[in-house]
Amino acid sequence: MGDTQCHREIKTLCGHGNHKENSPFLNSSEAGKGSDYYDRNLALFEEELDIRPKVSSLLGKLVSYTNLTQGAKEHEEAESAEGSKRKVSKSPSMGTLMGVYLPCMQNIFGVILFLRLTWMVGTAGVLQSFLIVLICCCCTMLTAISMSAIATNGVVPAGGSYFMISRSLGPEFGGAVGLCFYLGTTFAGAMYILGAIEILLTYIAPQAAIFHSTGAHDTSSATLNNMRVYGTIFLTFMAVVVFVGVKYVNKFASLFLACVIISILSIYAGAIKSIFDPPAFPICMLGNRTLTRGHFDVCAKTTIVGNMTVATKLWELFCHSSNLTTDNCDKYFLLNNVTEIAGIPGAASGILKDNLWSNYMEKGEILEKADHPSVDVSGLKSNLHLYVFADIATSFTVLVGIFFPSVTGIMAGSNRSGDLKDAQKSIPVGTILAIVTTSLVYFSSVLLFGACIEGVVLRDKYGDAVNKNLVVGTLSWPSPWVIVIGSFFSTCGAGLQSLTGAPRLLQAIAKDNIIPFLWVFGHGKANGEPTWALLLTALIAELGILIASLDMVAPILSMFFLMCYLFVNLACAVQTLLRTPNWRPRFKYYHWALSFLGMSICLALMFISSWYYALVAMLIAGMIYKYIEYQGAEKEWGDGIRGLSLSAARYALLRLEEGPPHTKNWRPQLLVLLKLDEDLHVKYPRLLTFASQLKAGKGLTIIGTVIQGNFLESYGEAQAAEQTIKNMIEIEKVKGFCQVVVATKVREGIAHLIQSCGLGGMKHNTVVLGWPYGWRQSEDARAWKTFIDTVRCTTAAHLALLVPKNVSFYPSNHERYNEGNIDVWWIVHDGGMLMLLPFLLKQHKVWRKCKMRIFTVAQMDDNSIQMKKDLATFLYQLRIEAEVEVVEMQNSDISAYTYERTLMMEQRSQMLRQMRLTKTEREREAQLVKDRHSIIRLESLYSDEEDEGETVPDKIQMTWTKEKCDSEKRNRNTAVENFRELISIKPEWENLNQSNVRRMHTAVKLNEVIVNRSHDARLVLLNMPGPPKNVDGDENYMEFLEVLTEGLERVLLVRGGGREVITIYS
Repeated sequence: MGDTQCHREIKTLCGHGNHKENSPFLNSSEAGKGSDYYDRNLALFEEELDIRPKVSSLLGKLVSYTNLTQGAKEHEEAESAEGSKRKVSKSPSMGTLMGVYLPCMQNIFGVILFLRLTWMVGTAGVLQSFLIVLICCCCTMLTAISMSAIATNGVVPAGGSYFMISRSLGPEFGGAVGLCFYLGTTFAGAMYILGAIEILLTYIAPQAAIFHSTGAHDTSSATLNNMRVYGTIFLTFMAVVVFVGVKYVNKFASLFLACVIISILSIYAGAIKSIFDPPAFPICMLGNRTLTRGHFDVCAKTTIVGNMTVATKLWELFCHSSNLTTDNCDKYFLLNNVTEIAGIPGAASGILKDNLWSNYMEKGEILEKADHPSVDVSGLKSNLHLYVFADIATSFTVLVGIFFPSVTGIMAGSNRSGDLKDAQKSIPVGTILAIVTTSLVYFSSVLLFGACIEGVVLRDKYGDAVNKNLVVGTLSWPSPWVIVIGSFFSTCGAGLQSLTGAPRLLQAIAKDNIIPFLWVFGHGKANGEPTWALLLTALIAELGILIASLDMVAPILSMFFLMCYLFVNLACAVQTLLRTPNWRPRFKYYHWALSFLGMSICLALMFISSWYYALVAMLIAGMIYKYIEYQGAEKEWGDGIRGLSLSAARYALLRLEEGPPHTKNWRPQLLVLLKLDEDLHVKYPRLLTFASQLKAGKGLTIIGTVIQGNFLESYGEAQAAEQTIKNMIEIEKVKGFCQVVVATKVREGIAHLIQSCGLGGMKHNTVVLGWPYGWRQSEDARAWKTFIDTVRCTTAAHLALLVPKNVSFYPSNHERYNEGNIDVWWIVHDGGMLMLLPFLLKQHKVWRKCKMRIFTVAQMDDNSIQMKKDLATFLYQLRIEAEVEVVEMQNSDISAYTYERTLMMEQRSQMLRQMRLTKTEREREAQLVKDRHSIIRLESLYSDEEDEGETVPDKIQMTWTKEKCDSEKRNRNTAVENFRELISIKPEWENLNQSNVRRMHTAVKLNEVIVNRSHDARLVLLNMPGPPKNVDGDENYMEFLEVLTEGLERVLLVRGGGREVITIYS
């Protein structure tokens, strides 16, 4: 195979995941181009080799498979590569140290360590700070273990966490988590920029501030505005850098990491030095309150200048006068002494015991040293700005939210999986080592800060007490500037990394095409740089910068990262518990319990740090999930959620198998038998509409059809039929399954469907069968014989049967009946199906406004008044609202009309049985029958052989008297003579089968009563009489059914399955 061709194929496989993964390996279409493909030694497998590759060629392709990165490398190559001369892609060469360990370290160590960790230790105390660090590090460690398991389960495409989650949990979770991770990374960029500006404006160049506070109390708004202006400038500059070339960002990454490491080492050096030589950073205290050092130079009330006691700057600030008069002095200032204490007593001073316990404060509360002597009187409010005070209210939960971003960044290794020599080995080792290292640094930092620095200095967020020095900087050696400069560059670097990573992640999601409205962000520059995605990222980051407070932005990104980590743990737990055959991670030190613990910690941390942000983050993820579920492209990624559905379905089916359902749980599980025409189109789609309207029972629906033929030859036809039915199911919004059976005889196929459809406890209990329209005109008897055989099969299988007659007149799902009745003619009790069906239909919007009427038939010896009362009571106990009527059937003589119908029926069946007529003669016979017996209603509208759309003849007159019959006979005498000559069989009324006459009498009388009462009903439900035991009477049975339902527009014949389906008990 040519090199170019091979590369193209690899590109197809491991691009951005938007291909449909039909083959578990690579596209095998190009495999067999070689001339020696059919090896003599493999002659036995010649047929197979057409469609399946040889093992040698498959392995050759797998070896040449390289993991192209989604990062900057191929973009740079694309820029420099010539169109025809393709560069041979370098094989990934990064090891664990450079590829995973250091990038993770750089991403984890960030702005919080330098700007907020000391403040956290001072506020929460050493013990609670240990707890905060422990919880956060446990969370990331457990997530890293889960991530390692997922990352080592097969080849990880470049794209990191998004690819891992989406391929493990499916497109819905993948998209939701991918976007959460994207938003988290974007807000992280904003947080790093805010951190960099805080360092710049507070510690490096305070004079660069554009806005200045107008009064003593109005410092915060000026600070926030400065952050916003400088933040926007920084963000624009960084976005331009990323846009111009990612290679510059990647080149400077190691420089930024060096800054972080040097800064951390200087902290350790300073802590060790403080044991024997603590640095001089004195703090000025007034009583037990901490004073801001920036407003004065001498920490005393008075000073001696040339034998004279003069007021210091401090006196002037509190007394508003340079004279030593006390008239306008602050009361607190007069009664308390000014003292100076060491800001950094050093590790040997024993300050640790004072810093062990928490000291949470409200907003505006002054920093006080608890054990310092003080006279407690209230001072002037105008002098508040001279003290160091808390700028936000603090609590354990607030600190958790602010600290958590300093442990995020564990995905950095998996994000560059494409650059690693052996990703499956490097990712777990590098990530876990990075987390262990950073955790140790955090724990030791908490301990060192608590042991070396005075409590009020620790609680001083911006270093006001130590002359506007960075608090961490005061401890560091050789100079505070080491940390100030180091942290400034490292935060700038981290911001650049976030702005580089986030657009790529968004581009990967957009290219997967699971969220349709994001497709525009999949495009970029010619070299693949995600330009549009970068623009969106910059806009979202700008929102973070407009918030302008590091302490407000940190909890937002905590939420998004916690959501992401929660789903990584969920993915691992689901895959482990399902024991999917494909779940074979190389990393063995994982367990589902650890993943669940990690998941629980993530969830707890979300609500601990900020319950309202947690709800918003979950709402966003939920909305994305639902959007992808309804709108997104169909993806089959072999994900765990599909596996979970399979396991849940299996478990539920096994539970259902334990016994037949209780009457209270009975619901119609439908098997709808559809008929297809020659073009494989559904002949009566309204059967599906009716099934969907019945589905308020929320049961199972199986749509079955039979194709006549041989399975080996008709397989393609069966597939086409299945697709047609599935399309129809979608149009009619039926929630169900489709089953196509190929059989030599239709009757056999239907029997197979009735016997074998369903699985375990999820089997159908009701068959919906179409009426064989035009059976009278049909040239062969198979149409109605199939119908009667199906009725017999359902009876034998103890299944209920529904036969909707005139189904084309049934309403569509878009129609609404605003009035009308559903009439139930309850003649025989067969388990209550007749009661339940109208109730279920009324749940659907089409039938909702219809009223239900129940008619029952009383014989002469029945007490009809008592029957009506009993029926009303029964319905009341069934909780079904319906009007009740009892119809009395008079014992009348059998009418001439009945004899006439029976005679006509028997003549016709004998005639067809005994004579083999040619087609033309049969047409003539049909015309004669039509002339003689004008009372036959030709149902040509629904003829199996004819197209729909023929006109329906007018309805016939139903009530016949003896006189009318006699006059009719006289009128048609000539036709009768011709007819009788033709068939030369003369059965007279007295020779008729009396059983048939009795049945016809019942059918005629019942039909008369039903038409009289229910001619205007929207739907008539009626007990369906069973087929005769003697097969010879099949055709007569069809005639009885026709007579019974004549003159009714919509009839549903119902036959129960022999078990109770409705109960009066709760």
